Amino acid sequence: MPGTVLLTDRAWPDDEVERGVITAAGFDLVAGPGEPAPAELIEDLVREHRPAAILTCWAPVTRAAIEASPALRVVARMGVGLDNIDVEAATERGVLVTNVPDYCVPEVSDHALALVLAWTRGIVAADRAVRAGRWDPAAARLRRLGALTCGIVGYGRIGRETARKLGAFGCTLVATDPLPPADPGPVRFTDLDTLLALSDVVIVHAPLTPETQGLIGAPQLARMRPGGLLVNVSRGGLVVTSAVQAALAGGHLGGAALDVLDSEPHVPPELLTQEGAVLTPHIAFSSDRSLLDLRRGAAEEVVRVLRDEPARHPRNAPAGPGVPA
Repeated sequence: MPGTVLLTDRAWPDDEVERGVITAAGFDLVAGPGEPAPAELIEDLVREHRPAAILTCWAPVTRAAIEASPALRVVARMGVGLDNIDVEAATERGVLVTNVPDYCVPEVSDHALALVLAWTRGIVAADRAVRAGRWDPAAARLRRLGALTCGIVGYGRIGRETARKLGAFGCTLVATDPLPPADPGPVRFTDLDTLLALSDVVIVHAPLTPETQGLIGAPQLARMRPGGLLVNVSRGGLVVTSAVQAALAGGHLGGAALDVLDSEPHVPPELLTQEGAVLTPHIAFSSDRSLLDLRRGAAEEVVRVLRDEPARHPRNAPAGPGVPA
C-alpha cells in the first residue's frame, strides 16, 4: 500500500501520537514491536507491508530493509543520530532520510550540566555515604565549578547550549568541532588533544559516525588532567567503556558520568564497582515536552514528504522520482 507508514519501534508505552498524526493525514500506520527488533525482523516487516515511509527510533534500518519496499520514499529517525539507518543505501535508492535535530536541546544540555554539578558538589557520593550510615562532612572533596575548565567535544546545537549554561557559572570554556563558528564568543576552539590536556571536565556532544567511533579511548583519557571528569550524553560508541573503567580503577580519572554506553543496555560489572562512575540509562533526551515534540515532529515530517512537500530536516540529498525538491 503506497500510503502505509511502518513504525519499527518506540521508546515510550504507546503509539497514539504517531498514529494520530499519520491517520489524520489519510495514511495507515503499521506498528512493529515496542522494543527495538533485530535487523532481520525489520526487513521482514518491510517486505510484508511495503511501506511508503519508515518511522524508526532505535531499530536498525538496513540496506536490505530500504531495498525491500519499492514504494519507500522516506525514513524518518525519531531522534537526532542517524547511526541506525543506512543513509548511503537510502540515498542510492532515492529515499529521503530525516531526523528531529532540535527536540531535546534543553534536556540533553540540562542533563550534562546536572552530571557536572553532581560531581563538583559530590551529590551522588554524599547520598551513597549517608545511606550507608556515614555522616562525615569533613570527608567531602568538592570543587567550585567556576574555577574549572570545561571542554566540549562537538559544538552543534546541544554543545552550544551546554556552553551557554556552563558560562553562567563562570568556568573557562574550550571546545573542538570540525566546523567551529565564525564568532566563538567566550569559547576557545582547539584540537581534541589540546582540549583534553586543558580540561578538568570533558563533555562529549559529538555525533556517532565511522570517524568518531571510539573517539575517546585509553590514549585520550591518559591526556586528561588527573582527577578530571568525563561526561558522555551523546552516543555510547564515542567512548570506549573498558578504557573508562580502567582509568577510574587506576585513579587517573576522577569521575565518569555516562548516560550512554558502547555496550548498552548491558552494563559491565566492573564499571558498577567504580565509586567514581555515575550512570543513567540513556535518558538525557527525555522529558514530557521533548518526547511530545519528537513524536509529533517525526510523524509530521513523514506526512510532509508523502504529500510532496519539502522536508524541514532532510539529512541526505537523494536523486530519483518522488523526492521533494
